[in-house]
Amino acid sequence: YDFVQTALTKPGVVSESDFNSFMLNFAQIAGVYIFVAVLMDFFTRHWTFRWRTALNTFYMQNWPRLRHIEGASQRVQEDSKRFADILEQLGADFLKAILNLVSFLPILSRLSDFVGRLPLVGKVPHSLVWLSMLWAFLGTVGVGLVGIRLPDLEFKNQLVEAAYRKELVFGEDSESHAGPEIVRQLFAAVRRNYFVLFRNFLYFDVTKWSYLQFSVVVPYLALGPTICDAAISLGQMQRIVSAFGNVERSFQYLVRSWKVIIEFLSIYKRLNQFMAHIDDKKGSDNECESSCEESSIQIQGSA
Repeated sequence: YDFVQTALTKPGVVSESDFNSFMLNFAQIAGVYIFVAVLMDFFTRHWTFRWRTALNTFYMQNWPRLRHIEGASQRVQEDSKRFADILEQLGADFLKAILNLVSFLPILSRLSDFVGRLPLVGKVPHSLVWLSMLWAFLGTVGVGLVGIRLPDLEFKNQLVEAAYRKELVFGEDSESHAGPEIVRQLFAAVRRNYFVLFRNFLYFDVTKWSYLQFSVVVPYLALGPTICDAAISLGQMQRIVSAFGNVERSFQYLVRSWKVIIEFLSIYKRLNQFMAHIDDKKGSDNECESSCEESSIQIQGSA
């Protein structure tokens, strides 16, 4: 920003060769970013699909124990796919947040030296770093508390949706299923659950978007005394705001991903319940085998 501001103050201060050299440096940085971003996306897609392949293989090996469970096909096909997709998204975003912190945290720490004092607290070493961490922590805790019920509500929503979908699937092949009354009752349950979910999401969205919108002005409020003292230039202010925004967004990873995390937790809960059926069935099979062996030993002893 200082370079552009200097170029705009007076004709000829910055030559075209200097400007082109500046743009070439930017192109080199952008080229490295493009290469890393493409490589990261390629790796995460392959890695998550291999995870889904492992889940699918395990479920198919235990399919005789699972086929009687309501919505078993959805767990194996849809939930495992969605689980892998969300995990890819969360993992990639988390890695980007870490790389962002590695890049911008040292910059923000150095730029904090330009900040003379913060409102209310005065001079603090590395003030902007501590401020970004504190603000992100408060937002994460606040949004998490407001949305604490949402994973369970999303889980219940999937249960009523599965019951409604199953009845419609049966109705495709049998006229005795999907009658008007049963369909009305099942969809009424879907409707009830969605209204509860929407009400809780309303509280969540008000909290989340209010917090994120106020986050825009936090660096300017922190720089208020420094700006009023004319202690920094426009370019320095823009660099500070940009670095603060990048660090802040990285620390706000959970807040910005919370809706995806809610869906991820509900899917994890369904798959975990699915796994419990496998463990219970294996336990029952082992007990049956033990009983059969004991009976066989007793019969042989009697003989």
